[in-house]
Amino acid sequence: MDPYILAKALILGVVEGLTEFLPVSSTGHLILVGDLLDFNDDRGKLFEIVIQCGAILAVCWEYRVKLGAVISGLGSKPEARRFALNLAIAFMPLAVLGLAFGKAIKAQLFQPVPVALAFIVGGLIILWAEKREHTVRVREVEDMRWSDALKLGIAQAFALIPGTSRSGATIIGGLLVGLSRKAATEFSFFLAIPTLFAASAYQLYKERALLSFDDVGMWTVGFVSAFVSAFLCVRWLLRYIASHDFTPFAWYRIVFGLVVLGTAYGGLVNWTAS
Repeated sequence: MDPYILAKALILGVVEGLTEFLPVSSTGHLILVGDLLDFNDDRGKLFEIVIQCGAILAVCWEYRVKLGAVISGLGSKPEARRFALNLAIAFMPLAVLGLAFGKAIKAQLFQPVPVALAFIVGGLIILWAEKREHTVRVREVEDMRWSDALKLGIAQAFALIPGTSRSGATIIGGLLVGLSRKAATEFSFFLAIPTLFAASAYQLYKERALLSFDDVGMWTVGFVSAFVSAFLCVRWLLRYIASHDFTPFAWYRIVFGLVVLGTAYGGLVNWTAS
């Protein structure tokens, strides 16, 4: 395997792992970094699916005890069934809208400049949400009602727009409906498991003709780097939210988006969509 390709795989794997669960949009970063690395063709898109699986597995490993307790308790514990039902309810809006409009959205918006605009708008929304007074009604994910789950599912559906951030939409949506910062963040992690696994499985099936044994080395490097970086990022974020808000991520999004727009229209970077 070409070392240059492996280096690209390592970079993109780390980018996926560090951005999947932060409110900064992993899809947006992968589109932009893939564009810079000239790795945004069909082969690159398939690779993104593989590294996404690595990031999801990191969350499964971090919460393996909780997930095991839920699975084993489905037949006997009401709280386990309620938790599973809440995940199912929250999953549905994005699944339905994704099947209905996903192809059109990818054709029109999976490009650097629209992504940059979504970065800026998302950052402004986070700033607005953080300035509001938070009334905490739900402190733990176990205390969520089905209506809370539905509202977070609707919020997650906005992540169909690349650059919006799935985790950012669900976390900020959770804060707006009365979840504590910890509950909103953890539910975003849990909701990522069925959402991203379903999306990955669907995309792998659609792109199965592109699967090649020659790419196993590249997939392995990307998968492992995404797993490790996502695992470290999840643990860091859980500590971070104990005493901080998401304002720094908002400013990062705004500055990053402005840099992309400035380099695009200033001719400094030849973005494919500029």
